[in-house]
Amino acid sequence: MKRQLIALAALTSAFAVGAPSAFASGEPHWAQSGTSYTDTLGGGQGPASRADGSVLYRGLADIPLSLRVKGWNHVGDPDIARGYTFDAYQGADTGTSKMFAVTTPAGKRYEYVHRLNPGEKINNSFAAVSPDAQWLVSGEWGDQNRLQVFPAPLLNPSTPQQGGELDEAWQITLDKPVRDIQGCDFVTDTRLVCASDDASGQLFPESRPLLQVDLPHKLDGQPVTGSVTALFGLPQQSICKDGTFEAEGVDYDVNSGTLRAEVVPPGVCALATTVYSYRWTTS
Repeated sequence: MKRQLIALAALTSAFAVGAPSAFASGEPHWAQSGTSYTDTLGGGQGPASRADGSVLYRGLADIPLSLRVKGWNHVGDPDIARGYTFDAYQGADTGTSKMFAVTTPAGKRYEYVHRLNPGEKINNSFAAVSPDAQWLVSGEWGDQNRLQVFPAPLLNPSTPQQGGELDEAWQITLDKPVRDIQGCDFVTDTRLVCASDDASGQLFPESRPLLQVDLPHKLDGQPVTGSVTALFGLPQQSICKDGTFEAEGVDYDVNSGTLRAEVVPPGVCALATTVYSYRWTTS
């Protein structure tokens, strides 16, 4: 549920600007089309669009008590596919598993636990379901040259239908390293857009870049290599100057053609997360 912080949003909007465009006129690109706000505790991890056009937001306050007592203390950027909501959970840094929770259209939740492979990080930053609803893509924190791919729980017939263990199927190898990916979503069968929280400028010249990952073909259960391109740096504008921004989740609404990306501002302004909207245009 979207939660507005009206007073703070009004102040912040006066200082919020769109990402600078590096595209020539007439070249297809993402252009900022709007700005909105959600409270960070209730929506600062990421958005996911529903078929009816409404938007689901996830934040740390959304973790059910029944999952907290099991040790799942962080929820990532969610996704929705065919009415099923996919949430990415992680626990303590010493944990040996991560978990995906899938909530059916009827409200029944099933838990799928993935035991870490050798060398796999505990982080479970996001859940992104392929357009055919057969594959679940996720990612880890830090410097990575891959995205992880799992059969989509419940929707892929190879998975148990009442929850259970979930094994990694294969990986998307990236042709360039990425850092601190907070969320990804499919734009087409062969393209993902991902938000990076990397402000170093070491891997890409943009600060906190929005990245594009192009695949040679749709996911089919076999390893594949993705081509990574930096699109632009996410906006970092706020009345608060003490502290750092944080890029969070992304969502693409296939029905409206709207791409959303979240940025948490620094300091006390972090109470409200800014949600930037973009549309694909040639103007």
